[in-house]
Amino acid sequence: MLIGELSRRTGVNPHQLRYYEAQGLLVPGRGDNGYREYGEDAVLTVSQIRKLLDAGLSTQEIGYLQPCVTGEDPDLKPCLETLDLLRARITALDERIDALLQSRRTLREYLSATERRAYG
Repeated sequence: MLIGELSRRTGVNPHQLRYYEAQGLLVPGRGDNGYREYGEDAVLTVSQIRKLLDAGLSTQEIGYLQPCVTGEDPDLKPCLETLDLLRARITALDERIDALLQSRRTLREYLSATERRAYG
């Protein structure tokens, strides 16, 4: 199938599909005319990429995990790379959440102090 059909079937615009290709996540063949040609498996691959992006993984991380990805959900095989990367991402998210919570606490303190001064 050509890129337009893959785009229609996956709901992902051609520009994004070319980006996935540039990142090494999607590997089309080339027809005699030079056009990208995708196999049926590309629909599943794009679905996996989208779901992993929705989980907050970068395209670089997805490329690293791709050998361990199967199924539509996608399912992740318990490869060493998978476990290490997921643990690292969760740790990074926990750190970001902690930093955001601290920022919120500090902003609430500023707001409270400012309101006390304003409304005495």
